[in-house]
Amino acid sequence: MKKLLIYAAILFCSLQTLFAQNKDYAFRAVPFTSVKLTDNFWLPRIRMNYEVTIPASFERCDKTGRIKNFIMAAEHSGKFCTVYPFDDTDIYKTIEGASFSLSLFPDKKLDAYVDSLIVIIGKAQEPDGYLYTARTIDPLNPHSWAGNERWVKERELSHELYNAGHLYEAAAAHFISTGKRTLLNIALKNADLVCSVFGPDKRHVAPGHEIVEMGLVKLYRITGKKEYLETAKFFIEERGHFNGYDAKSKDPWKNGSYWQDNIPVVDQKEAIGHAVRAGYLYSAVADVAALTGDEKLLSAIDSIWTNMVSKKIYVQGGAGALGDGERYGDNYQLPNATAYNETCAAIANVYWNQRMFQLHGDSKYIDVLEKILYNGLISGVGLDGKSFFYTNAMQIRNSFSHGDMEGERSGWFTCSCCPTNICRLLPSVPGYMYAQKDDKVFVNLFASSDASLMVQNKPVEIIQQNNYPWDGDLKFTVSPKSSMAFALLVRIPGWAQNAAIPSDLYAFENRSDKKATITINGSAVDYTLENGYAVLNRTWKKNDLVEVNLPMEVRKVIAGEKLKEDAGKVALQRGPIIYCAEWKDNNGRASNIVLPASTVFSSEFKPGMLNGVTVLKTDAMAVVTDDKQDKVNTVQQPFVAIPYYAWANRGKGEMTVWFPEHIKDIEIITH
Repeated sequence: MKKLLIYAAILFCSLQTLFAQNKDYAFRAVPFTSVKLTDNFWLPRIRMNYEVTIPASFERCDKTGRIKNFIMAAEHSGKFCTVYPFDDTDIYKTIEGASFSLSLFPDKKLDAYVDSLIVIIGKAQEPDGYLYTARTIDPLNPHSWAGNERWVKERELSHELYNAGHLYEAAAAHFISTGKRTLLNIALKNADLVCSVFGPDKRHVAPGHEIVEMGLVKLYRITGKKEYLETAKFFIEERGHFNGYDAKSKDPWKNGSYWQDNIPVVDQKEAIGHAVRAGYLYSAVADVAALTGDEKLLSAIDSIWTNMVSKKIYVQGGAGALGDGERYGDNYQLPNATAYNETCAAIANVYWNQRMFQLHGDSKYIDVLEKILYNGLISGVGLDGKSFFYTNAMQIRNSFSHGDMEGERSGWFTCSCCPTNICRLLPSVPGYMYAQKDDKVFVNLFASSDASLMVQNKPVEIIQQNNYPWDGDLKFTVSPKSSMAFALLVRIPGWAQNAAIPSDLYAFENRSDKKATITINGSAVDYTLENGYAVLNRTWKKNDLVEVNLPMEVRKVIAGEKLKEDAGKVALQRGPIIYCAEWKDNNGRASNIVLPASTVFSSEFKPGMLNGVTVLKTDAMAVVTDDKQDKVNTVQQPFVAIPYYAWANRGKGEMTVWFPEHIKDIEIITH
């Protein structure tokens, strides 16, 4: 393990040296290999991902024929045996997650299995680098989405470049985590083909499902080959120039907005279209803007982010409100009963917000990232590690009223992009905890851990000790190898500063006068806030102890006036966690609960419940019916709220995130 971490650190430093003279992100993330988790929240999830989710994913890739597709492609014999031409990516994403995990949990058996899959993938690759089993198995009878020739349906259906992008992402992770070039060489061969086919004087296309752009940037970072960055930029600049769309149409498929292809990216101001594609595009735009210094792209991505966070994000961090196209809706179109909130969209938005922070160094991006990470993202995987949500609902009712979503997890989906995306995201979480710029060290996320950093070319160790997200008492032991001056910037979350989100889309119902306090070696310090960070600038010596206390109050969240569906309702938040009520804890119902404005909550940690959670408790009003006398009454009853991420792990039943503060009307349902 130690040798692997040393290798990863050397590799990271060499990559930094390679790009030292070039444009890049001003704020550099500390790699996940430099942060060793010891906490009780993320480490168990990452271990579960390693022990359960990844093996289950590989097993399902095998049983469903995804691996067989590669074997048949190598033999040029058989019939594509899964449903979608992008099914290849489920193997790539699981390999990416396994690669991250290998650096955290060395495992010779898993390492050998990944190596065996890479051999199968390599054999399926055509001599010129093309890798797409839906065509290679039987080129004369390819998948119906693929078209009769390479690339002809890339804009709308084939996903050839989408497959390539996930291949590149997996290859970069495998190389950085293991030092092996086997999958990287396959990816580079494919990338060289892509760069030879597409370009200003070559074939033109705006990739139908973005991610190839992100992948090409990663290959550029590893190799320094400028063609990869140039092609990524080319793909971004191709958007908005296709004359096959009807610009006047309001249909997102006819005007191109479904693909973020209705107008050039530099002119886009709004998060639009398929939410996963959008998140991957916006991540790539941030990458390219950072690496090229393109101010127009930077301006566009800033505008799009502002639109998303002020008009198009759910209170638990979900995005992509509409099931019709898995896409963003209009501004303030955030329905609860039919909320889509694809897990992949949450993952894409974590990538995007991390990059926005790296561009600007502002904590508001990490505030949004944290909201997504602790709520609308991990809700996508069950506590057993092998059951999943494709969509993440905001309410489930036991009624036949139109639009209610199912509240039951699934072990796998015909389109299983979300489970395999979970595989690759979870083990990368340590890489979001710290960042650096010059002599500044940024603490972005809180989890007990041991981080090894290089500050001004000198080693510094930072040990975090906390019980986050349940408690707000944070301890940081800062130990430079020898005394040295630098700035430690600790994020004071927006929720600890009376900001529910960095916009007016949501707010806390009442302001709190409690503030975060900080001591160093037991002495209270006055601190200044800089872009949401407490700046602690001093000469540090070994075992200096920084203690930060964040006020962990139960807060009521209200929606902005333009979210009409949430008018008169509150959501509940404690620390970074958004809560919901589930049938199991509330007399078999959740949709009948009323929380008057005077309601006061208590919190209690339940170690034996849902793998250990802090619950919120109070007495609430509930609307009940008396079928015999045809009466409707309100009764007082005990109320329990659980973290949103933990719902639907105890059976199927009602759930809700938003609660009315008073009864305005009653809907009569007969069945």
